[in-house]
Amino acid sequence: MSYKILIADDEAEIRDLLHLYLENSGYDVFEAQDGLEALAILEKEHVDLAILDVMMPGMNGLRVLKKLRETSNIPVMVLSAKDTDADKILGLDLGADDYLTKPFNPLEAVARVNSNIRRFYSLGANHEEVVHQLAVKDLVLDLESCILYRGEEQIELSSVEFRIMKLFMERPGRVFTKEQIFQAGWEESYLEDDNNVMVCISKLRSKLSQDGSEYIKTIRGLGYRMEK
Repeated sequence: MSYKILIADDEAEIRDLLHLYLENSGYDVFEAQDGLEALAILEKEHVDLAILDVMMPGMNGLRVLKKLRETSNIPVMVLSAKDTDADKILGLDLGADDYLTKPFNPLEAVARVNSNIRRFYSLGANHEEVVHQLAVKDLVLDLESCILYRGEEQIELSSVEFRIMKLFMERPGRVFTKEQIFQAGWEESYLEDDNNVMVCISKLRSKLSQDGSEYIKTIRGLGYRMEK
């Protein structure tokens, strides 16, 4: 059975381009030229993944995403001409799984669709079942033993480090602020100018790799993210 992809963009050229490449890759494709039409398709049809342009008439892509997340957890890729970190973070915070910046390579777009489909459906993310492990790159976090593996190497974590890695690995690519990281790791309110987060991130980086930013990257002025 072919997976069904929704492309919502007010630019016909973009829709035609994505439609052609996705159809050639074996997907069934729906098209919408604005946010309201996209919502109508999502309510009527079974859609496996949605590609939503941010700037659409009637209802923009971020509002469509917010509405969709009230009832569905299907993979969503946000498409936008804006490439600032703030715009990306807003999309991810609203529940997007990936972000494509215009102009884009259609082959890269298809590769990202393949990746999101495989991650969500092949790994069973669409089923409500207990998750025992989280995997990002060559890292695997065992949620039962609280042990992190890098390939065959076992990395012991403190309870705080475990909770922070769990936060990162549940949403790779998402930027988390120091406050969010502190609340997840220490399970208490954040204290302004507290350097515990910075120290803990530094320790985690040294445990993961000699290259400190290979896995956890600093986003200046915003926070940290786990690289996909």
